[in-house]
Amino acid sequence: MQDRVKQVLNNIVEKFKSGDIPEAVALATYPAANIPSSKWSFLNRTLMFLSGTGDARGFRQWHEVKRKVKKGSKAIYILVPCFKKETDEETGGEKVVLRGFKPMPVFTVEDTEGEKLDYELLEVPDLPLMDRAIEWGLSVKAIPGNYRYYGYYSSGRKEIALASPDETVFFHELAHAGHDRLMGNIKGGQDPFQEIVAELCAHTLCKLTGREANGSFGHSYRYIEGYAEQMRMTPHAACLKVLSETEKVLNLILKEKTHNCDEQELQSPKEYERQPYEESVVSL
Repeated sequence: MQDRVKQVLNNIVEKFKSGDIPEAVALATYPAANIPSSKWSFLNRTLMFLSGTGDARGFRQWHEVKRKVKKGSKAIYILVPCFKKETDEETGGEKVVLRGFKPMPVFTVEDTEGEKLDYELLEVPDLPLMDRAIEWGLSVKAIPGNYRYYGYYSSGRKEIALASPDETVFFHELAHAGHDRLMGNIKGGQDPFQEIVAELCAHTLCKLTGREANGSFGHSYRYIEGYAEQMRMTPHAACLKVLSETEKVLNLILKEKTHNCDEQELQSPKEYERQPYEESVVSL
């Protein structure tokens, strides 16, 4: 690792020990899409997200927006309540009673083709280190804001999806992609160690690319703190435990840039700065 990178990384880890942490602030997200699943139950939305998509609809619902399900696509299933009218013994009137649930097939947006959807017109901002994602053959797309996450990395689809224009979110998912290239077997939120590596990388990259990251540092701390609790460790101890792996991921992301620029450029990484974005209405 370049001394500059190691110094920044160590300074961040030490902040987790000293408690010198600003208050957490909410990150900006893109506006939520007006889609059928936004009205689904918490359980069904969770089933949809676990299937690796942020939009799933029935066969006819896709036809209504001029899209069709690709041949050979397999449905995922949500649970639809079944109601029945019965006579109320006390009043003699009718009442509606929940009798159970039935599985309903829906198809993910990734398994459809046709007209572009409104939220597909969202544009990804000019993010630092985007060239690294392109070099690795990854597509980067913007997705509508949602209650569950700020972005995701899909190893199978070689894709990074961003529900927020914040650089921290992109860096987090890029770190997952780098970790995947180094180690494989990326499990995302199922693995606390992988999540801490990604978030620690994200905040370090913010510092190295000249982004003013003080506002999001509190968010990063809370994020790492949550995963550290799962491991029954302090945030500082958890960061120390993954420090070596974090350095490897950072080195992979930065190796070509640090190789091609001199020490002065590393000391003042202004070339990565971009114009401030316009925040939208208000995860990793």
